[in-house]
Amino acid sequence: MKRNLSRWLLALFFITAGTFHFLFIANYMGIMPAWLPWHRALVVISGLCEMAGGLGVLWHVTRRWAGYGLIALCLSVLPANVQMLLNAQAAHASTLWLTLLWVRLPLQVLLIAWIWHATRSRAD
Repeated sequence: MKRNLSRWLLALFFITAGTFHFLFIANYMGIMPAWLPWHRALVVISGLCEMAGGLGVLWHVTRRWAGYGLIALCLSVLPANVQMLLNAQAAHASTLWLTLLWVRLPLQVLLIAWIWHATRSRAD
């Protein structure tokens, strides 16, 4: 029961996050590191992957592969998370905002652990 709730929450989290890529595309493009090409395409692709991964977590046939994909996605968006922090530092953002952005980086590890735990069992 707990694992099933965890999966639904994980799915909701990633489907919502993926949807935000389309609703706030300019914001996401603004945190893309300059050295990465095709900012718009990467934002769209990552949003689609988040939504697909979120849906994939809910179906036992795709759950394990959705977990692998979401973990890879979490690792691949790390440069954008770092860039968001660097942008905030350059803009002299509030201490609270900077603290939240710093805390966000190690929280990726917890998010990956959650994905791993929620997608290991095929049991419904």
